[in-house]
Amino acid sequence: MGTQGEGPFPPTVLQASRKAGTRGKAAATKQAQRGSSNVFSMFEQAQIQEFKEAFSCIDQNRDGIICKSDLRETYSQLGKVSVPDEELDAMLQEGKGPINFTVFLTLFGEKLNGTDPEEAILSAFRMFDPSGQGVVNKDEFKQLLLTQADKFSLAEVEQMFALTPMDLAGNIDYKSLCYIITHGDEKEE
Repeated sequence: MGTQGEGPFPPTVLQASRKAGTRGKAAATKQAQRGSSNVFSMFEQAQIQEFKEAFSCIDQNRDGIICKSDLRETYSQLGKVSVPDEELDAMLQEGKGPINFTVFLTLFGEKLNGTDPEEAILSAFRMFDPSGQGVVNKDEFKQLLLTQADKFSLAEVEQMFALTPMDLAGNIDYKSLCYIITHGDEKEE
């Protein structure tokens, strides 16, 4: 979702989502964690207003629904005139139906605040813990993060390790780390 042509919506919306995601992120995350099913409770009012502005920029025909022609026109205004129909269709399919403002907000709520369920993250860590002790070796894990799949930068790894619970032997308590990933670090409050 980070560059032009990727993700569900054009770059102007991405800029608004990044801006909205940076302000009050801790508060919005805490609200989302309380289990509210109301997508509007995931964001502060200022963030919701920014998303409304972005939505109205994309909703070119002002009918309250983002459709393929709205997306095509938005891209055209941004100088990208040859967006394939398949790409536009893929964007619209992310909404699983008509994309009104609530669906639009939900899509970005999932992108900004959503993480995999805690159990899915735990299952991924268990792959690196065949003995089932609840820990993985820091150095081995660091090497994997730097060299496999969506590689982390050294700075990203160090930032993650700054919040990661470890024992004296250099083992990561991944159950506690998963809790931090899905619920936030209690020290943030």
